[in-house]
Amino acid sequence: MGELTRRGVLRGTAATGGAAALTGLAAPSARATPSARACAPVVGPVTVGRADPRFINLNTSYNSRFTPNPESFWLVWSGDQVVAAVDEAVRTGKRIAVRSGGHCYENFVTSTDVAVVVDISPLNKVSFDTEHQAFSVESGATLGEVYKALYYGWGVTIPGGSCPSVGVGGHIAGGGYGSLSREHGMVVDHLYGVEVVVVDRSGKARRVVATRRPDDPNRDLWWAHTGGGGGNFGVVLRYLLRSPNVRSRNPAMLLPRPPETSMGRTLTWQWEGITEQAFTTLVRDHGQWHERYPQTKVGSSLSLPHRTAGEFQLLVGADAERAEAERLMDDFIRVVTANVGVTPTVEQSEQAWLPETLNSETHPGGTPFKSKASFLRRRWTDRQIGTIHKYLSDGYRWGASVYLNSFGGKINSVAPSATAFPHRDALFSVSYDLYYDDPANTGELEWMRRFYQEVFADTGGVPAPDANNSGCYINYPDADLADPRWNTSKVPWSTLYYRDNYPRLQQVKARWDPRGVFSHALSVRPASPR
Repeated sequence: MGELTRRGVLRGTAATGGAAALTGLAAPSARATPSARACAPVVGPVTVGRADPRFINLNTSYNSRFTPNPESFWLVWSGDQVVAAVDEAVRTGKRIAVRSGGHCYENFVTSTDVAVVVDISPLNKVSFDTEHQAFSVESGATLGEVYKALYYGWGVTIPGGSCPSVGVGGHIAGGGYGSLSREHGMVVDHLYGVEVVVVDRSGKARRVVATRRPDDPNRDLWWAHTGGGGGNFGVVLRYLLRSPNVRSRNPAMLLPRPPETSMGRTLTWQWEGITEQAFTTLVRDHGQWHERYPQTKVGSSLSLPHRTAGEFQLLVGADAERAEAERLMDDFIRVVTANVGVTPTVEQSEQAWLPETLNSETHPGGTPFKSKASFLRRRWTDRQIGTIHKYLSDGYRWGASVYLNSFGGKINSVAPSATAFPHRDALFSVSYDLYYDDPANTGELEWMRRFYQEVFADTGGVPAPDANNSGCYINYPDADLADPRWNTSKVPWSTLYYRDNYPRLQQVKARWDPRGVFSHALSVRPASPR
């Protein structure tokens, strides 16, 4: 989830805030191959109710803290079918939710009041749109499908996450970042347009294409999908992707080209050989280095599992040619580890880019978990590092971990208001995860909540924006931020996620979803009338 893999390749966001509208359930495992799709007859929409034997295959949850049980699933194969499905849900007054990859952290789709889940995973084609001179990526596609199609078809890619089963529907809408983002920015920095099914005030669904063209009357809808999160404005049918300021008509020039290989270093320390002082020194020096060099080509991640795991790691990569990358990584490692007092083992790796990316799935589906996140403008304080050490040494928790990932680079070159993703001044992205065995074990959930609250004890239990904190990432949704028991900062959840961009998102919401058809626990709310 934004951390580096064992081979030193930065892993991008592993979860989404929603698919085309919302996510939260695992998508059907069977996906047609490109050749099979070309030969398959047009089907759908398909309605699967509770009495249908197929229901049990669809009614699964990536996060088993939540148990879905909608009245039915509607599977769709075309934009017109999505329009018809949304029209029917609005006409009958049924609460609707939409999923693509289904990796949502919270119950945006599995909420008990959801009656109909529109599964758009069959909408997974990747092609080149000659009218818009942009790549068309349907929102039911997974990241793995997109990477393979773009790379094998045109030799290009997007700087997205590297958990290949994540659906692009929510991944892109929330911003999207991964191993190539320090060099190429967020995925939404390459978003030219979006096609969305929206519902007007009369309750009628329709398809709208919105682009970043300054003269596009629907431009505000495009902007809202550059970090405004899924489940807010409508059902995304497809994204149109083309890097800005590129004039070529050659598709192979319109998106970033990935490196031929992924090269990195993995440094490993044994927990039993690390004192709290040595731990604090390593984490502090790692953070200070990135503060001094925010535009460096070096990317890194501190992968800090619970002491139960036996070891923890620092993973390093560099966006440079081989000789320079070797030098940059050597210099970084030398400075960051100089004062730790314990020598790590070092593993060097290099693998072809695409296989490395497609093989980096790490998080178990169908397991109960609670995840929290933050963006940092500066390193953790020594007090925070001590808190993290304390909790990672507490009890026996096989599924507890913290990932501190360098951000910065090209991500920081975009103005906070240019896209809906506002955290352009962040230097670190942090994930706090807890996987556990029994969904009924609320004690584990409380442990994670206390952990996070204590880390941010100086700012009301959350990373309230200030000199040190930037806020949170909507693709890592955390409903606790809207709960005054856990957020005592007086800073609303909407500011934590969207900062100064929230009022503009509210205006977009009022224009494009005036009836509030698309909503969930952390969805954008229209501005209250004065």
